[in-house]
Amino acid sequence: MALEHAILVSLSERPGTGYEIGQQFVRSIGYFWSATHQQIYRTLKKLHTDGLVSFEAVPQDGRPDKKVYTISDAGRQMLADWVGTPTPLPPLRSDLGVKLRAAEFGELSDVVTHLAGHRDEAAAMLETYRSFERDYYPEPDALTGRKLHQYLVLRGGVRAAAATVEWCDESLAALQSKE
Repeated sequence: MALEHAILVSLSERPGTGYEIGQQFVRSIGYFWSATHQQIYRTLKKLHTDGLVSFEAVPQDGRPDKKVYTISDAGRQMLADWVGTPTPLPPLRSDLGVKLRAAEFGELSDVVTHLAGHRDEAAAMLETYRSFERDYYPEPDALTGRKLHQYLVLRGGVRAAAATVEWCDESLAALQSKE
């Protein structure tokens, strides 16, 4: 997925400034696709040049005008076309998996420490995702439209984080039994 698509999705949900889009990345989209503020502003400029977004300049006292971006009809069509294209399954890439394969060449205790840290990060992310479920989607069976789509993405995050925690636990137990 290109950053352009993530920004267009954000703007399809609500118009916003570059800063507001960045904040949405921090609060929600960023759990699944990250971008710096510089990348967001650069991409917004390109999307505007390509006619996929428009903006309204809002004057501010003592500061440059604020640009509030809105997705254009061409941007909505681009999203529709993109949604209809197949998404390839990404290859499994894991630095930690490669380190685990190479554990015999280093200190096993270092690999165990890395696995434990990775597990703790995944467990914290899992708790964050579960708190989003509790707070924002208390009745998932009643969801439709955009809210259902957002919930399903969140469920993918829950399952991926839970699988990571389980794999780390399994790996830690196996390694610690050999020490």
